[in-house]
Formats: sequence, C-alpha cells, structure tokens
Amino acid sequence: MEDSGAFSLTIVSNYINHHQIPMADALYRRLGKRFAFIQTQQMEEDRVKMGWANEVAAIPYLKLYSQQAAACASLIMDSDIVVFGGVEDESYIKPRLKAGKIVIRASERLYREGQWKSISPRGRKKKYEDHTQYADAAVYLLCHGAYVASDFEIVKAYPSKKFIWGYFPAVYTYDLETLFARRQHMNQENKTEVRILWAGRFLKLKHPEYAVKAAYFLKQQKVAFHLDMVGGGELEEKLRAMVQRYGLADKVAFHGFQPPKVVRRFMEEADIFLFTSDYLEGWGAVLNESMNSACAVIAGHGIGAVPFLLKHGKNGLVYQTGHFGEFRRLVWQLCKDKDLQKRLGANAYQTIVCEWNPEEAAKRLYAFSEGLLKGKMVIQQQGPLSKAPVIAPWQGYQYVRK
Repeated sequence: MEDSGAFSLTIVSNYINHHQIPMADALYRRLGKRFAFIQTQQMEEDRVKMGWANEVAAIPYLKLYSQQAAACASLIMDSDIVVFGGVEDESYIKPRLKAGKIVIRASERLYREGQWKSISPRGRKKKYEDHTQYADAAVYLLCHGAYVASDFEIVKAYPSKKFIWGYFPAVYTYDLETLFARRQHMNQENKTEVRILWAGRFLKLKHPEYAVKAAYFLKQQKVAFHLDMVGGGELEEKLRAMVQRYGLADKVAFHGFQPPKVVRRFMEEADIFLFTSDYLEGWGAVLNESMNSACAVIAGHGIGAVPFLLKHGKNGLVYQTGHFGEFRRLVWQLCKDKDLQKRLGANAYQTIVCEWNPEEAAKRLYAFSEGLLKGKMVIQQQGPLSKAPVIAPWQGYQYVRK
C-alpha cells in the first residue's frame, strides 16, 4: 500500500532486468509515483538472448534517459533519495554530489581482477574523484558482493557507511515435501539417483568445464546421475567435445539459452545446483534462484554472493575457488547423501524466503532511507542493510566456515 506521506526515491542504473524488477515493484507499491527507476543504456545483446529483456512500456515507474533526459536529470537532482549503481558515467550523479544531497551508491567490486590493481596512480586518482573525496559527505555504499567493502576500504571510501546488499530476484513459495517428492519420483522414472544442474553463460570466468569434469568422475564412480547444462556461449563447442570424449552423451544434456521462467523449472527439478564461477563473478543471482528452489548448492567462495548467502554445511557447500579436487569431492559426497541434499536445500530455501527477498529488501531500504532523512542510520543486525564486513577475497573461504 502506498504511503501518502512518503519521501521520493529514484534508482539510477544502466538497465533494468528481471533480477531488479521484483524489488523495484515492491518499492513502487510503497511509494507510488514518488518512486522512479531511470535506465541509462540499452541491455547487452547476450543478455537479451537469455530472455532478460522486458517490455519497458509495461513498467509504470521506468524512465529511459535516452528519451526523457531533462525529466530524468530533474529526478536525479530533486528526489529525496537517489540510489546510483551500475553506471560507469559519473556525470549523471555529479551535480547531486556537488550539491551535498543524499546519495546511496550501489556497487560491485572495484578490483575484481585483483586488489593489486589498486597501486595504479591513474586508478587511484579516479577512485578519489568518484569516491574517496566524499568520505564525510552524505554518501552511503550498498555492497553488491562480499568483497566490495574490502575494495573500497583500500581507497578509504565511505568509512562506517558500507552495507550488505545484493540482488533480489522474484521469490517463489513451495511446499518442500511436495517438491522433494516430485524430484524423487522424476529420478525414479528416469532411473537416476540424482539430477544436477549448471546454468549460465559458457564463459571462462564461469568454469562450466568443472561440471563436465565432475560428471566424468561420477561416471567413473558408477553414480546414477543426470546433468543438465542450461546456457550457451563461447565455450559451448569445447564443452560438447568434452562430453563426447568422456563418453557422457547419455548423462549430460545441453539445453541452450532459456527464458528465466524455464531456468526456474530446471531448478525446481534439480537436486543439486553447481555454481562454479571464479572471482570475476561480482554477485551471481542464480545463487538466489537456486536456493529459493531448494536446491543443494555447491559454490566457489570467490563468487560475490557466496559469503553473504551461504554458510558451509548449513545451507550449502562451499569449495575454495580454483580447487577442482575439493569441488569434485563435494559433488561426489552430496550425490551420495540424499538426507544432506534435502537439509541443505530446505535451509537454503528458508534463507531466501525469510531474509533475502524483494519485499524484505524494499522494506529495509525504505526504513534506511527514511532514517537518513531524519539524520540517522537504521542498521539491521544481519542480512541486507546490516554493516558490511571487510573481507578480502583470500579470507572468504574461512568466513563461510565460521
């Protein structure tokens, strides 16, 4: 229900997609016409192929900067709160920053390729101009990933003003006993013990080859499994060749790019979800989605979302990024333990529906914004909009084991 006495809030981002719309919808329900989402550019072609494009005319709060530049510039300057993220061009937000008005930045990592890059004098100058000089201003940072705070700590930006944040895809609700029973029935029909899913773009940073190599190991161990590979990209030919070389044609199926709702159906049918990206994965919303689908997840610690969402052995299993041997061992262990699959999947589901969901995120962002306008910070005890821990990438593996 719209709050008639509410403030105005505008989100500025490069584009809107299905990972952002649910929380934006929740904010619109609270703020009505006082809420806007400004899109500054067109979506990349490969993401359009994945079904990320939306009928923008159907989103009442969406403003396209390319079509309404003057109106968008006014919104950015005049809104009570502006959340700015995903846009490399600082010119959109500079006038507001110079005016000393409240800005909430939302950012992924500064040094995704390695914190050693912080030594660049040119890079340091740019970070000072964009971030460090506002250390004492009314500027706050939402960290889209567990290693973001560590990167910004290097450049001495936003001291005591860095908060846990992320992405909040649509949340589905299930009767878990029914969901698990359906999976068991499907496995019995297909004469398999376990169904495994990998989904994403076939890119080097996502390491889809880990899934195929693990499948080969499972075959050697005589595990009755099926692996679905959903997606496409530059490594597809190599992956298909691996499947043929390892004799996995009857165990591994390629499904190409699929719309988000179809990917969700694959997740609903999967016992195990493999998330194998390296440090270049800033967040990884497939983690939210697979956890929401009550999959038992195995993920690398270097992925931005992992330390925020997973605790090893409680709601997922986490391997040290780059250590294939540990990954393979965890896959085999989980395939052989149906009770562990269900326990991890059920706990993962609860993590999403209870805390990491669009409605809760909108509620917390609303309270945080309202607090700022009253001169205080409303800080949560855990989860979204709690204080972001300063975790260097090499510390993440131990962090998820606390």
